[in-house]
Amino acid sequence: MAVSSAFVGAKLENLFISSTATASAASASTPPVGLLCKLGNPGKRRAYLNRRGYSGNLRCEAASNALGQLDSTNAASYSGLASSLSALELLKSSAADRYTKEKISIVVIGLSIHTAPVEMREKLAIPEAVWPRAIGELCSLNHIEEAAVLSTCNRMEIYVLALSRHRGIKEVTEWMSKTSGVPVSEICQHRFLLYDKDATQHIFEVSSGLDSLVLGEGQILAQVKQVVKVGQGVVGFGRNISSLFKHAITVGKRVRTETNIAAGAVSVSSAAVELALMKLPESCHATARMLVIGAGKMGKLVIKHLVAKGCTEMVVVNRSEERVAAIREEIKGIEIVYRPLTEMLKSAAEADVIFTSTASDIPLFLKEHVVDFPSVSPILGGLRLFIDISVPRNVGACVNEHEGSRVYNVDDLKEVVSANKEDRIRKAMEAQEIITEESKQFEAWRDSLETVPTIKKLRAYAERIRAAEVEKCLSKMGDEIPKKSQKAVDDLSRGIVNKLLHGPMQHLRCDGNDSRTLSETLENMHALNRMFSLETEISVLEHKIRAKVEQIQK
Repeated sequence: MAVSSAFVGAKLENLFISSTATASAASASTPPVGLLCKLGNPGKRRAYLNRRGYSGNLRCEAASNALGQLDSTNAASYSGLASSLSALELLKSSAADRYTKEKISIVVIGLSIHTAPVEMREKLAIPEAVWPRAIGELCSLNHIEEAAVLSTCNRMEIYVLALSRHRGIKEVTEWMSKTSGVPVSEICQHRFLLYDKDATQHIFEVSSGLDSLVLGEGQILAQVKQVVKVGQGVVGFGRNISSLFKHAITVGKRVRTETNIAAGAVSVSSAAVELALMKLPESCHATARMLVIGAGKMGKLVIKHLVAKGCTEMVVVNRSEERVAAIREEIKGIEIVYRPLTEMLKSAAEADVIFTSTASDIPLFLKEHVVDFPSVSPILGGLRLFIDISVPRNVGACVNEHEGSRVYNVDDLKEVVSANKEDRIRKAMEAQEIITEESKQFEAWRDSLETVPTIKKLRAYAERIRAAEVEKCLSKMGDEIPKKSQKAVDDLSRGIVNKLLHGPMQHLRCDGNDSRTLSETLENMHALNRMFSLETEISVLEHKIRAKVEQIQK
């Protein structure tokens, strides 16, 4: 049966670590293999060896020593593989060498309106209904522990907790390519990558509307909330990522409350309406025939913004009339005419401005659909305007080839962003101060989590000693000890251990709000790790990866 190199590497790495003490005793001049692996790249290893006077090809020598200690059964199990792989190659594939070079990181792999054209974003877009499945698939990757997806018309961003930053990015990018059909090379041309503090800063800016096309837009905050709502109960939407998004919601609310950054055109829908009115002569704003295709969230917002700009009548095309009736009931005094999808082309031929906001995967309008439309009045500029705020796009770019039509998509809304520039910059600066403050708090909270493994390991260490000593004591007291006496001894030992641990535990607990206290707590953690020879963070990472590899192999 074929055995993967990653799996065999993990098994060999276990053998290497377990034989380190024996190997060291046998040859004081040979450094531990586990240490060589953890030193990462060859340059670091050479520097370490030079400082300690080692020489020669010690990686291969150490591997050979470790392999020599395999029992006959293990040697037989791996003999076929060992004959085709050198000791150096085995070391390269071992879990220690593969997984312990980096700290666990929060990583953002994304494409946005700032980095990628709409053609690219629509290919990579992930519908909300697919988010839970996407999280599951991402977390099944070797180096991904937690995940979340934020996919809107302006961005497609994947947030992950990566056990290895660079390998995690590689796996996620390949997953994006596999699910979208876009080559990895093309994704790499347009993607952006952010890590840890920069990733935190980014999602806080996104939720605050600072990264949006329209500064302060409110819809993105609702979309961030939806990520949390969809992620509830999904395995993989874990502690770090869920806390990041929940904190982002808090930041978004605070920025909008304290800076009033949302004043004016603050959504893609409102920007779409403003763009349409910018392209029409001002004298025709009240008379232009408006058509809205799609009565979902975006379509409803378009209708509301049209009404806010003075539009008193419009036609709405939708799959069913229920949503249109609900909008009509909510917005009184406005004539909203419903048309079914079967009358879409007829309605478009009668309109001057057409807003599209449906979830259709294929274009609703192509050049051949509009060539026979009657011309728009010269008073209105002679052009029929298609304002497409859907991703994937509802209106094909080929419609622009028709001389009587003009298409604008979400990328064209940049024209609307120029108003009140100075005021927006001032509000953005105020928002950045809030975001910086909140980012420090979140990062401090993440740092405070580092002490949790130490707390657990210190308790386990003390419990092992306590249980062993109690067992030793009871064995000396004979077999006829009453259960009540046994319980008294057990309770006494627990009480002593708890009182002894109380002080160290108090100095390991921190909520992350006070940077001075946090710094002291982390110093205490490192001191306790040294004093009691507790496992380091790298060892914890090794265990996580081994468990993940073994789970995948089942």
